[in-house]
Amino acid sequence: MTHRMWTLLATAAAASLVAGAALADDQATPPPAAPDATAPAAAPAAAAPAAAPAAAPTPPPAPLSVDGWIKSIKLGGHLEVGATMNPMTPDNQINFGHLFTDKANQIVLNQAAITLERDLDPKATWLDVGFKFQAMYGVDSQFTQFLGELPNQPANNRNQFDIVEANVLAHLPILTPGGIDVKAGQFSTPLGNEVIDPTGNFFYSKSYIFNFGIPLKHTGIMFTTHVNPLLDIYTGYTTGVNTSIGAPGGGYNADQPHFLGGFGLNFAKVTVLALTHIGPEDPASSPFTGIHSKLRYLNDVVITWKPDAKLTSTTELNYIRDDGYKATGGGVSEYLAYPLSSIVTAGLRAEVWRDNNGFFVAAFPNNSDYVNAEYGRPNSSYNFGPATYSEFTLGLNIKPSKLPKEIDGLTVRPEIRYDRTLVGAAPFGDPPGTSRDQVTIGLDVVVPFNF
Repeated sequence: MTHRMWTLLATAAAASLVAGAALADDQATPPPAAPDATAPAAAPAAAAPAAAPAAAPTPPPAPLSVDGWIKSIKLGGHLEVGATMNPMTPDNQINFGHLFTDKANQIVLNQAAITLERDLDPKATWLDVGFKFQAMYGVDSQFTQFLGELPNQPANNRNQFDIVEANVLAHLPILTPGGIDVKAGQFSTPLGNEVIDPTGNFFYSKSYIFNFGIPLKHTGIMFTTHVNPLLDIYTGYTTGVNTSIGAPGGGYNADQPHFLGGFGLNFAKVTVLALTHIGPEDPASSPFTGIHSKLRYLNDVVITWKPDAKLTSTTELNYIRDDGYKATGGGVSEYLAYPLSSIVTAGLRAEVWRDNNGFFVAAFPNNSDYVNAEYGRPNSSYNFGPATYSEFTLGLNIKPSKLPKEIDGLTVRPEIRYDRTLVGAAPFGDPPGTSRDQVTIGLDVVVPFNF
């Protein structure tokens, strides 16, 4: 019950915070002054002119034609290349606590991706249909593969293939004024503030929450019900965390239900996204008997606040529990972003994340270690036991202006990051396991392609 109470309290606190902010805005506006009884009466107003005839109501937009639908399909992609320097030069060339930027002192191809998609029209009042397909190649694919899909990739090749998204979308104008959006197939998780696609993140490196506290991808179906402009309700069913369908994908735990759901709140300056994913995730091949059907709870709340036209504040709360191994973890991260000019934006991320049992935070030095660990197969991953991790990251987004439209949005992202364990293990250093501190300097270039 503790983990369920934590989830309820976290989401309730987030909603209370937002409601309080909205109430504060209302209270900041003074009520109208009462009329002065001693003031002379106003002169009678002149007769109002006759009202103009009421305008005819605007008809709802017509459904998109087949030709218009085809023309709204977009083909694009992106390329991400970067490096993360570690002055300690660990002998195994691993930045512990990092995934995606875990290769120390090496230039890597993170992602070369291609995307074919047709977005839903947010103003659609008729049935609307879309889709998204995204595939990528690079070192990031070591951590994002669907189990049971594209198996047996060469272990000696650190750049691998992955299908990031393959889904269909539909807007159904039913039940509520805003209707229901449906997503079915393979898709990136809606949990969390950071995403797989680098064009959706501020920083090059990823948070502990993204690396170890949330799912990355799902196979299944998700419904987003737009109850009203304030409230969205999310409900869905998946085959699990990072799993496809059938053995050896979701088949190893698909006999148990996996729930994906939560709610979103949309105020003028504040949004809240509170989601959970619940289902069995421990592989049947685990040496521990009876844990295969035990549940893992992944809970995440993202609160975004824009106090003015420039500053953006994002707070993320996270809690994860695995009943099979009786392991828990969780923490909080804070993001701030502020534009310094039309080209340069500065950002800060501060985070504390607790791994109570030394179960979640680990390093995966070999190319197939992460996927093999998810399967329950032998692998070379390692950790350093229970610890409270912290990280503080400062970075810039530099977007040159007047670029050709084909690469408009090109971004250079330098950052400096400081990791430290506040309690527990000393996982950093050279050799690994000899220091409680780690400084890394990262730089990547993200080039979008707009065809």
